[in-house]
Amino acid sequence: MARASRIFVCQACGAVTPRWAGRCESCGEWNTIVEEAAESSGVGGGPQKGARGKGRQIELVSLAGETADPPRLVTGVAEFDRVCGGGLVPGSALLVGGDPGIGKSTLLLQAMAALGRNGADVVYISGEEAIAQVRMRARRLGLADAPVRLGAETNLKDILSTLDGAKAPAAVVIDSIQTMWTDALESAPGTVAQVRATAQDLVRFAKRHGTAIILVGHVTKDGQIAGPRVVEHMVDCVLYFEGERGHQFRILRAVKNRFGPANEIGVFEMGEMGLAEVPNPSALFLGERDGETSGSAVFAGIEGTRPVLVEIQALVAQSSLGTPRRAVVGWDTGRLSMVLAVLDARCGLSLAGQDVYLNVAGGLRINEPAADLAVAGALVSSITGAALPPDCVIFGEISLSGAVRPVNQMEARLKEAEKLGFRRAILPASASRQKPSSGLEMTEISDLAGLVAHLAAGSSGRPRERRGGEL
Repeated sequence: MARASRIFVCQACGAVTPRWAGRCESCGEWNTIVEEAAESSGVGGGPQKGARGKGRQIELVSLAGETADPPRLVTGVAEFDRVCGGGLVPGSALLVGGDPGIGKSTLLLQAMAALGRNGADVVYISGEEAIAQVRMRARRLGLADAPVRLGAETNLKDILSTLDGAKAPAAVVIDSIQTMWTDALESAPGTVAQVRATAQDLVRFAKRHGTAIILVGHVTKDGQIAGPRVVEHMVDCVLYFEGERGHQFRILRAVKNRFGPANEIGVFEMGEMGLAEVPNPSALFLGERDGETSGSAVFAGIEGTRPVLVEIQALVAQSSLGTPRRAVVGWDTGRLSMVLAVLDARCGLSLAGQDVYLNVAGGLRINEPAADLAVAGALVSSITGAALPPDCVIFGEISLSGAVRPVNQMEARLKEAEKLGFRRAILPASASRQKPSSGLEMTEISDLAGLVAHLAAGSSGRPRERRGGEL
C-alpha cells in the first residue's frame, strides 16, 4: 500500500514547506508550521495522469449587453444592509471576522432573526456553542420567537446533506469556519487545509443553490482573519467587526465587496438588548466632546459613502526617556511620524524630546490621509496651548514639502459639519478646482506653515501653557 505523502503548512499564511522549521520563511511567524497530509491530486498520482479527454468549450460573449442588478435579501438591520451594499445577494458568500467576544454572533443572530421575520428561510449553524447557549442568547435579545432554524454541528458533510433539500434556505450562517471539518482530509479542524477545503465546499453550495452563506472567521493577534488569504479571495464580501473593549461602539467595516462599495461602515452601540443601530454616528462620536480644550480637533472624514465627524486628541509632553514615546490609538503610527517630521523640517516645531500621544475618540480607526491636517492641528494646539474653536472642522492631506493637498468629497464633508451645527472649516486651498459651496466660514490653507500661523494668531491674548515646542 502506498504511503501517504506529508507536507508542512504554516497556519498563519498557508505557505507549504517540505520539512518542519521553527520559523516560517514567508511570513516570519514562529511555531506555526504543522505537518499535514497532502491532498490527493487525482487517480495515478497527478492531474495529468488522472485527466480524461478534453474539456468542453465555453461560450464567450461581448462586453456590451444588458445585465440586471442582483436581487437583494434585505434583513431589516439597516446598518448591516448598508455595509453589504443594500442587503444580502442570493448565491453570495460573506466572511465576517472580529476579535473574540466583540459581538459577531450577536450581530448575525439579530440579522438572521430580522430576515426570518421578513419571511425568508434562514438557518444558523453553530460549531462553537451548544443549542442551549444560542437559545439563551436569543432569549436575552428578545429573539426567541424568531423563525430561525438552529443547528449545532461541525461535520461539513452532515451540514451540506441537511441543507441540500428540496428547497435550499435563503441564508445560512456558519459560526465559525475554523470549527468545520471534512473527512476527506486527515488534518485537524482549524488547520489551513481544513479551512480552505470546507470554505470551498460551502462557497460551491452557495453558488449552486442561490443561498447566501455567511462564514464567521477567527482573527489572529494582528487583527487579520486567521487562515490562508485564499479564503478571502474565495468569498464575495469580507467584513470586519471592530471596536474597543472600553467603548460601547461597534463598527462593521467592509474591506472587500463585489456587490457594493468597499470601506463602507455600519455603526452599532452595544447595550443590554444587543446591538442597536446608530444612524448618525457623527453625533454619537462627538456627543461627549469637551468645549475649548487644547490638543483637540474635529476631523470631517469619509468612510465608504458616509461622511463621519470624529474628534482627534493629541497630547505633547516633556519626555523623561532617552527615546520619546509615540503612542497612537486609531491612526497609523507611520503617518504620525511623517506629520511630526514635516512639522520639524518645514515649520520649525522640534518634537525630538517630547512624548506624543494621539487618540481617535470613540474607538473609530481612520485610514484616509485626509486626517493629516486635523492631526497636525491637534498637535500644534497641544504645543501652543491654543484651542481650536469648538465649532470648527478641519481636513486635508499633507505632503512632504509641507503643502496641503485637496481631498475628495469636500462638499459632502462640509454638508455633514453644517448639519451638526458647525460654523467654521479649515480646509485645503482649492485654487485649481471649483470652490465647494457651503454656508460655513471657510479658511483655506495652502501649506502647513499657514496652519501654524493661523493657530498662533488665534492664540494671541490667551494664556499659554508651557510646552516643549517653539513658535
